[in-house]
Amino acid sequence: MTQRVEHFVNGQLTAGTSTRVQDVTNPATGAITAQVALANAVDVDTAVKAARAAFPAWAAMPPIRRARLMNAFLQLVRDNKEALAALITAEHGKVFTDACGEVERGIDIIEFACGIPQLLKGDFTEQVSTGIDNWTMRQPLGVVAGVTPFNFPVMVPMWMFPVAVAAGNTFILKPSPTDPSAALFYADLMKQAGFPDGVFNVVNGDKEAVDALLEHPQVEAISFVGSTPIANYIYERGAHFGKRVQALGGAKNHMVVMPDADLDKTVDALIGAAYGSAGERCMAISVAVMVGDAGDKIIGQLTERCRQLHITDGMDLSAEMGPIVTAQAKQRIEGYIQSGADDGASLLVDGRGFSVDGQAGGFWLGGTLFDHVTPDMKIYKEEIFGPVLACVRVDTFAEAVDLINRHEFGNGVSLFTRDGNVAREFGRHIQVGMVGINVPIPVPMAWQGFGGWKKSLFGDMHAYGEEGVRFYTKQKSIMQRWPESIEKGAEFTMPVAK
Repeated sequence: MTQRVEHFVNGQLTAGTSTRVQDVTNPATGAITAQVALANAVDVDTAVKAARAAFPAWAAMPPIRRARLMNAFLQLVRDNKEALAALITAEHGKVFTDACGEVERGIDIIEFACGIPQLLKGDFTEQVSTGIDNWTMRQPLGVVAGVTPFNFPVMVPMWMFPVAVAAGNTFILKPSPTDPSAALFYADLMKQAGFPDGVFNVVNGDKEAVDALLEHPQVEAISFVGSTPIANYIYERGAHFGKRVQALGGAKNHMVVMPDADLDKTVDALIGAAYGSAGERCMAISVAVMVGDAGDKIIGQLTERCRQLHITDGMDLSAEMGPIVTAQAKQRIEGYIQSGADDGASLLVDGRGFSVDGQAGGFWLGGTLFDHVTPDMKIYKEEIFGPVLACVRVDTFAEAVDLINRHEFGNGVSLFTRDGNVAREFGRHIQVGMVGINVPIPVPMAWQGFGGWKKSLFGDMHAYGEEGVRFYTKQKSIMQRWPESIEKGAEFTMPVAK
């Protein structure tokens, strides 16, 4: 009998009322391993009611006590790190070592959230006017929700719920139905850690569940990570219903290679950043911008390394790349490869037709490398989200900066050089939210915050870090004085400091 992945509401598993399901597959074999329940509006409402009922007591709990529960959860996640990573590999396909890294980056956010008593501190000013003091405090919003993508089923949800819950909110997670099992695993860990029922809930589903969350009057805020069209939809739809929205969209991340860069280290960086996790990362490098003769210097080595990628089942600890997440994603990526060839780019390595012995049903694709890609080509303009690296040639550093700044996405970017002045000018003038200097994947640490510019982010605040705390709380300002300091008589003018 096929395993069924259910919802987690009010501290227990539940099948919900909807009869719709979606298959969950192992990308390495193509075999169906489970069916995930797809929630309807009734199921979402049940979860919201549970979260709403749990909110008053949870919000009233002293932050230090919430932090202690978060610390207990932190230890349980550490103890189960490899089990979580194995679930990621089984349903997403990324190699086990990369999955362990994903869990580790999620752990970073939990550690950050354990400091919530310090993070919630307000400001106090004595004597803002005679006899009047003024201070601010940050209070939770209520029921908040997160909608997360398939490519990071552990890390991206942990960008959201540890901070939201530690700040005093109750949370509903709607994970990707492609790889839903990890969410139920750490929901159980939350219960083991002692979190009250209803504080953290998981509702599996598709667009129907997302729309129900967006439209529900008791959901105060929603966080999203995924493609730009959906991010834009969620931002506009959520705003229409009066919600606070944080929607992180797509990317087209460039790496600028200067002629003075360390060539061996640059090739290492490009190979890892372009083909790690089969390119299914919002921070993957998908465009190499070769300045001057840099392209001629590294293209041969880059081509050979691409051909030599060790691609196999992700549980093989020597694997560098695993399968594509679904058959549909593989077909879409292959369409982009054909488009690049049709548009006249030089196809140096073609990943189509790749297979792994004994796993013919898997969603396999080799690394693909294009040279002489131009900005008018589809493979340059659009996010491919697969193991495809496009090389663009430019003559000068200024051309490289202009090329990147003209792109509609502004998520991440990297520069490889030995020149400090070039690095400084790049950091100042590039119109991208996350910048690496000799760092191929500049994902900020837990206390810094994650987010791009332009069509890579809809909303005002970045994920996690102090901006994450601000997103999940609202500021209240209190001004106070006592009768002994109040002068007699009504005042009809605008109050000013006296």
